[in-house]
Amino acid sequence: MITSSLDAKDLAKRGESLIRQSPNRYLTTVRIAFRAKQRRFDDFDGLLEESSVKPVQRAIVELSDEQDQPDLLPG
Repeated sequence: MITSSLDAKDLAKRGESLIRQSPNRYLTTVRIAFRAKQRRFDDFDGLLEESSVKPVQRAIVELSDEQDQPDLLPG
């Protein structure tokens, strides 16, 4: 899913897609920040093996994947 060499253009497209498809840009930004904060603590605790990807980048990719492929979500 996430590689250590994220393409800047792909990341920008994913971020733009999240903002464009959101009814509220502020809440989307808050969701990204909250997810990034969670991932930062996961990295700090050593729970994630991919520490080369920054938490904000990982949050954008994860939220973009959730938005594009909701059938992947558990539940």
